Amino acid sequence: MSKIYPDAAAALEGLTFDGMVVMAGGFGLCGIPENLISALRDSGAKDITAISNNAGVDDFGLGLLLQTRQISKMISSYVGENATFERQYLNGELQLEFNPQGTLAERIRAGGAGIPGFYTKTGVGTLIAEGKEHKDFNGETYIMETGLVADVSLVKAWKADKEGNLIYRKTARNFNPMMATAGRKTLVEVEEIVEIGELDPDNIHTPGIFVDRIILGQHEKRIEKRTTRTA
Repeated sequence: MSKIYPDAAAALEGLTFDGMVVMAGGFGLCGIPENLISALRDSGAKDITAISNNAGVDDFGLGLLLQTRQISKMISSYVGENATFERQYLNGELQLEFNPQGTLAERIRAGGAGIPGFYTKTGVGTLIAEGKEHKDFNGETYIMETGLVADVSLVKAWKADKEGNLIYRKTARNFNPMMATAGRKTLVEVEEIVEIGELDPDNIHTPGIFVDRIILGQHEKRIEKRTTRTA
């Protein structure tokens, strides 16, 4: 069966449900699966737990799902650019499981590798450590963190071949490769689809074995913060 689907709605068909856990790649607005996120909004799925470094901005990325109140819980490391996120959290309308950024990345990588838990020093002695198992190694205290998996991972890549082998471009290679391995189903939107054999095997970042469905996307590629100088 072909992994290529005509659009984002078709790629999500049969995979969305209330209470689902979704991973969404990206860092800020760089490398986010914007077409798949919009289609998830249009699916009407509610009570979503979203695992993402951040929640986009108010009117773009995961911010669209916050506007429609389809997300009930975020597992994130940064929340500072989304006023809707901030307001819903402070009003008690949105649950937040806050993670140090490196811990979040490792939790996702561990989930994709089948590792149920690991120990880290990050967060020891802070609110992050409350309620977590502590263990000493070589005289140092560590806390246990659990691996993360999702019902569906939404990923943005630069190129794919028809088997789903992926290449990411520059900083868009952020949380996307780990999330591609940690979804029970992994959906990918790309800027270009090529024939099998056209990608240099040495340059493939995500093997196609992890990819279930692919779409060719149209991408706005917003700039989150534009800075200029006069000279």
